[in-house]
Order: sequence, then structure tokens, then C-alpha cells
Amino acid sequence: MKSSVLSFFTQNQILTALLIIGIGWIIIEIRGVLIALFVSYILMAAIAPYSEALKRAKAPSALAVIIPYFVAVIFLILILVSLVPFLVSQVQVLLSRFPSYLNSDVRVLGVPLGAIKLDEIATKEFSNIGQNAIAFTSQILGGIISAISIFAVSFYLLLYRNTVRENFVSLFSKSSQNKVRKITLLIEERLGGWLRGQLVLSGFIGVITWVVLTILGIEFALPLAVIAGLLEIVPTIGPIIAAIPAIIVALNISFPMAIVVGVAYFLIQLLENNILVPRIMQRAVGLNPIVIIIGIIIGGKLLGIAGALLAIPFISLLVVVYRKI
Repeated sequence: MKSSVLSFFTQNQILTALLIIGIGWIIIEIRGVLIALFVSYILMAAIAPYSEALKRAKAPSALAVIIPYFVAVIFLILILVSLVPFLVSQVQVLLSRFPSYLNSDVRVLGVPLGAIKLDEIATKEFSNIGQNAIAFTSQILGGIISAISIFAVSFYLLLYRNTVRENFVSLFSKSSQNKVRKITLLIEERLGGWLRGQLVLSGFIGVITWVVLTILGIEFALPLAVIAGLLEIVPTIGPIIAAIPAIIVALNISFPMAIVVGVAYFLIQLLENNILVPRIMQRAVGLNPIVIIIGIIIGGKLLGIAGALLAIPFISLLVVVYRKI
């Protein structure tokens, strides 16, 4: 009798282990689809409050969903049409000059080059970009298709938001459904708040960086500002990484100018950490910076850039579920 019981539990454990391994394998195989769905859900959560506001204003349900997406798409098109051509030309010039900047900056700092020619090394590395132009173009096209797909999925998630939520809630027992419903609503609020806050922070940092660099007379202020805005999503180390190319460009003018640029980036970071983040992001995310950095490292290790970028909202989701269970 005892051996049969042990055999039963052993069989169950083996089946459970195989099931977990199978689920893990499936998740790994379709991780790209899961990431796209997660991004679509975050986008839906960010737009949902505007849709609800339109519904409260007596707008038809379909229009209440269409209008926010239409406004977002028009805004993106205006930005792309007005900024991208100039930005691309600036980036091309910056990449072509960057090797000579490195060589010049090393001389300004008084570091002996010896037999090493930084401009030759950097030129060789940057030439790989041109050699991989076809692959890069295909990646861009793939990214555009993915972005359109994400917009489409998020649109339908918002259009059938209540239906999708109730179908998910119905998977749980009657006694748990109300609690699960509250958790899903709180997750939507947190993830949507994170994306809206992140867009505001990135936009503000990008604009103020562009203004400061333009006033200081630094070349390539726009691409450097775009880098600062994009890296704003990475706490603590993102602004440091963003400052490096700006300081390198400033060193080509003079060493004191490089110091001024470094101080300017530091002051912008102080403004963000002490005024903007507490007002905009703390309520939306409420995570310890150490937890965020560790999550970004783990996410980047597991899923690359996408994992690093989505680490913060995913951790926020886990924290909400953990605290409410």
C-alpha cells in the first residue's frame, strides 16, 4: 500500500515536471508573440482612460476607442515627417565624424596613442554598419510591421476591453472573481500610468536636453537629445550612458566645454529625480530603484533589449498580484 502511494506521488511529480518543462518550452518558442501581446496590453491600458472620458462625454463606444488612436497616429506621423529626415541626416554626419572625434578627444586629454589609431579602429567598426545596410533595412521594415500589429491588437483589446476582462475573470471560482477583477483593473491602471509617465519624462528630458545643448552651441543637439530621451527609460545608468556621446562631441570643442556639458546633464538628472519622477512616476510604479535595475539586467539577459525595456511594467504587474493575493 505504501509503495503504491509513493508510486502515485512519484508519477504525479514526474507529470507535473514534464508539464512545467513543456509550458516553459512553449513560452520560449512564442516569446516574441507574448512580448508583442504584453506591449499591446500596456498601450491599451495607457489609452483606456481617454476612451473612458469620451464615453462619459456620451460619445459612442466605437468612436470613444477610435478617436484616441486616431489622435495618437496623427501625432506620430507629424513627428516622423517633421523630425525624422533631419534627424537621419544628423545621425549620418555624426557617425561619419565620430571616429575623428574620438582621436581628437584622446589628444585633448593628453593620452599617448602610440601605435593605436582610434580613428582607424572606429572607422572600421562603423563601416560594418554600411555593410549590414540590407539587414538593417529589413529589421526596420520588420519593426514597422510589428508596430502596426501592436497598434491593431491594442485597438481590439480596448474595443472589447470589458468582454476580454470578464472572460478572463470567468476562469476563476465565483468566490475569487470580484478580487481578480479588481486586480486586473489595478494592473491596467499601473501599466497605463507607467507608459504615460514614461512618455512625459522622455519627452521632457529630450526637449530640455536639446534646448541646453543648442544654447551651448553643441553640434548634433537633436540626435543627442533623442538619445537622452530614449535612454530615460533606463533608471540611473541610462542618463549616464546618454551623457557620454555628448561629452565626446563637446571635448572636440574644448575640455572646459565638456565639463559644462557634463554638469548640464547632471543638473537635468537632478531636476528629473527630485521634481519630475516623484510627481509623475512614483504613484504609477512605486518600485525601489535597486529592484528596477536588477529587473532590467535580468530582463535584458533573458530577452535582450525588449526584456530590458519591459522589465519595469512586468515587475509592477508581479508586485500588484503579490500584494493583492
